[in-house]
Amino acid sequence: MVESAGGEPDDGTAEVLDRPLPDGVRRRVVQIASDGFGGLTPAELPAQLRQYARFTPTRRAKFAGNAMAAALEGDTLFRQRIGERLREAQPELAGALDAGAPPPAADPLDVAAAAYVLRPAGWVKLVAAAGEEAQRADAERVDEETRAELERLRQELAAARGQTRAETERLRAELEAARREAESMHRKLRAALSDVKRGEAALRKAVAETETVRAEGQAQVSAAESETRRLKARLGETEAALEASRRAAREGRSVEDMRVRLLLDTVLEAAQGLRRELALPPVSVRPAETVDAVEPGRMSPKDIAARALSENDPAILDQLLALPQAHLVVDGYNVTKTGYPTMPLEKQRLRLLGSLSQLALQSGAEVTCVFDGAELAAPVLLAPPRGVRVLFSKPGVTADELIRQLVRAEPPGRPVVVVSTDREVADGIAKAGARPVASAVLLKRLSRS
Repeated sequence: MVESAGGEPDDGTAEVLDRPLPDGVRRRVVQIASDGFGGLTPAELPAQLRQYARFTPTRRAKFAGNAMAAALEGDTLFRQRIGERLREAQPELAGALDAGAPPPAADPLDVAAAAYVLRPAGWVKLVAAAGEEAQRADAERVDEETRAELERLRQELAAARGQTRAETERLRAELEAARREAESMHRKLRAALSDVKRGEAALRKAVAETETVRAEGQAQVSAAESETRRLKARLGETEAALEASRRAAREGRSVEDMRVRLLLDTVLEAAQGLRRELALPPVSVRPAETVDAVEPGRMSPKDIAARALSENDPAILDQLLALPQAHLVVDGYNVTKTGYPTMPLEKQRLRLLGSLSQLALQSGAEVTCVFDGAELAAPVLLAPPRGVRVLFSKPGVTADELIRQLVRAEPPGRPVVVVSTDREVADGIAKAGARPVASAVLLKRLSRS
């Protein structure tokens, strides 16, 4: 270490920097302090820097840069400890500074920052020289950037001029094209005006022709009205002749009807005589009664179930029930669950059977109502209404199958109508010769009763 003239060590502490630390030197000083920070214990750190002890060097330089710069400036002991870490990390640079001969190839900013921390003799000159060097470098950099920017602007100006010339040429071409188009439009406009004049002349001619045609049409209408009056007179004469013909036909048909009625009475009396001669008893058993099924009140608790589906059309049902010896078979739950599904099953049955009783009384047809009977908790106890046969299917037999058995039991040719929305049932009974009808049809017919 260099000694002063008075015999005391000259570590440069007597020297004072008379200007702010240049920014480049300050950044390098903060980096040196941040790198040497980790080699110190918390007790060796100033109080204001202990909170940054666990930071990485980069984070310390970022968040504690001002605090470390202030500590290096005001805390000599802390600066000396950082200087010791610097001597350990860069011994050649530290030795050269102590000898007063900084390495010529070294970065002036690194030399100035190390001199600021180590404070060798003449460190202020090194810092000032580094600041001036940094200013010169900044000036040169700014000059280079200015020249580059000027060159770029010159190039952009040249490009803009070229683009302007190209744009001007394009606009001139477009203007010329617009002029030619305007001239073309003027020619077309003149042609259109000529067409309009010709059109107006043609319109006046068409109006005159229309008036002529209208007059001719009115004359034709007058002639047609006269012809219509003549035809109406002839039509009246024809209708009178037709009515006379109809009257004669009715008189002739009444004679034929009388003959047919006489023949029918003869056949009926012969049939009655044959029945008396053969002593044939009256028919007391219907084919539907031969089908094996469960009647109300005679079944076990497991003999009853429920089913349903849907359909519609009332006039067809009236026509079918008007046929002689018609038999109406109803899929009960299918109808009730189509018409009033929210009611309890018992009330569904009672409502349907009451309506079917009125229908049987009105139509005179044989009516059989079939219900599923496999899953109810107790036997169904009910008195079948007048004119309606009520059947429940046995365990293991669905109401659909029971309906098919009823249809197969009927003789060929007897009109059998089955009410069900179940497509499988409808297809099956149709093949057997019965007529399927949707449940909605029956519900509409019952609602009129």
